Amino acid sequence: MNPAHVNSLTPAERAHVLGEALTWMRAFRGDIVVIKYGGHAMTDPDAGAAFASDVQYLRQAGMLPVVVHGGGPQVTRMLARLGIETPFRDGVRVTTPEAMDVVRMVLTGSVQRSLISELNQHDNLAIGISGEDGALFRAQRRRRNDAGQEADFGLVGDICGVDPGAVTDMLAAGRIPVVSSIALDDEDPSAVLNINADAAASALAVALGATKLLMLTDVEGIYSNYPDPDSLIRSATASQLRDLGDAISSGMIPKVQACLDAIDGGVGAVHVVDGRMPHSVLIEIMTDEGTGTMVVPDPEGSSR
Repeated sequence: MNPAHVNSLTPAERAHVLGEALTWMRAFRGDIVVIKYGGHAMTDPDAGAAFASDVQYLRQAGMLPVVVHGGGPQVTRMLARLGIETPFRDGVRVTTPEAMDVVRMVLTGSVQRSLISELNQHDNLAIGISGEDGALFRAQRRRRNDAGQEADFGLVGDICGVDPGAVTDMLAAGRIPVVSSIALDDEDPSAVLNINADAAASALAVALGATKLLMLTDVEGIYSNYPDPDSLIRSATASQLRDLGDAISSGMIPKVQACLDAIDGGVGAVHVVDGRMPHSVLIEIMTDEGTGTMVVPDPEGSSR
């Protein structure tokens, strides 16, 4: 449902929407929902406020939301301000030790603090944790590109282990964990690595046994022929998504892989939703129709 139409609803239509929400509240009460926060929602104040409101709603409705965030645009701006050049290789920022200091500072010191402040406008449930705290994420340095050739990405890592204990403790205490996507170097625990936030959210959802993983992006969902709007995929099984192969746009490949990894790891459903649309998280979870792309396990699909 488009939020712009809410004010035009009749009383009966409003009651119907609330009835839908009640059904999903009952279905997901007590369930863990991991949300990867990024894209337009992270840079637009109105979208950010709507996102925070959605997360608060889920928590008050009895769900257990966990937010995982990146901060690529903010890191890029700070690096430019400091005059630190960081080339990209195969779409990945080559992270030098100097750049890693900035990544660490921006993600945990700036982006996370702003998000927690927004989430705590009406209560004080949100609390931050870095992926390096409690060895939440461990990663191995990436030394090869997608073609299998040796390549130097600097302090960029791929997740090899998750210890969700600290996040589980926060949830048990009634908190909303907000996790920044940094990991300890598995080979050198005194060092930290820059990791992909989509992969971090997926790995954490698996480790927590989450019912759902939601991934915010800057498009409506996953397309079979991007950018043709008629090719938007509303629902797919993991096998159907894999069968699309090269039809997936290059920019969506990391998110699609994160979706598949989550499903393979036992997450009940993964939703890719448009972070530019106000309250897209709430609409996706709390209405029958939803708004983005839903990926479910094989062999059977699932209606919204």
